[in-house]
Amino acid sequence: MDLLQTLLLALIQGITEFLPISSSAHLILPSQVLGWPDQGLAFDVAVHLGTLIAVVVYFRRDITVLLTAWCGQFAGRVSDHNTRLAWFIIAATIPAGLAGLLFKDLIEVYLRSSLVIALTTLVFGALLWFADVKNQGAKTLAQFTLKAAIIIGCAQALALIPGTSRSGITITAALLLGFSREDSARFSFLLSIPIIVLSAGLMSLDLLEAPSVDWQSLAIGTVVSGLSAYACIYYFLAFINRLGMLPFVVYRLILGCILLFLSLS
Repeated sequence: MDLLQTLLLALIQGITEFLPISSSAHLILPSQVLGWPDQGLAFDVAVHLGTLIAVVVYFRRDITVLLTAWCGQFAGRVSDHNTRLAWFIIAATIPAGLAGLLFKDLIEVYLRSSLVIALTTLVFGALLWFADVKNQGAKTLAQFTLKAAIIIGCAQALALIPGTSRSGITITAALLLGFSREDSARFSFLLSIPIIVLSAGLMSLDLLEAPSVDWQSLAIGTVVSGLSAYACIYYFLAFINRLGMLPFVVYRLILGCILLFLSLS
């Protein structure tokens, strides 16, 4: 890829990884509209690493508290809601991890078409709007339960279908369970950490067979995706209660219609 393609694709990945608008839906647009080649596995690993660094840096205090509480229970400390929340993040990761191992090849072969991405962008965008309208926003992360974690974890497994949006479907599930917009987003972002680690780890194993690597493009992709992802998390959490989900729903519906037109034309 040339420099423009590297910058644009890294920026797209960084922004769309955490917004409820589907990164896969956006990453097919350059190839569909501009005829760009596939970015390749090595670049996917690099931009995922960038987004992982961004979310870890942003939530470093939360992560420290959760890890301290989780490890502390094995040293005889009394469990609190942070200990439980750490366990809930682990529990919510399991469904997507199992689904990825069982259905990865099936999804790669049958569900990565432009038509599938267009339809999931539209359907799950409408579901996000419904969840936001019905949401009362009364529950906080302190009220999280194992049942909620499993439900959100199963919802996250659906994000293996391209166009669904991992952040979008997990925020949707949390909103339907009655959690506030901000806490729904915070749990979604914290939940992204183990999933990105697992995803990048699996891709890295496949990458060992790659004949050559363009390290300059990978470095640029990591930095750009990381910076854009950090900015995205910051502004999303700052304005989510004021804006709600409607702007993202409208955007998804427009994008889905564009992709549907391109796939059928």
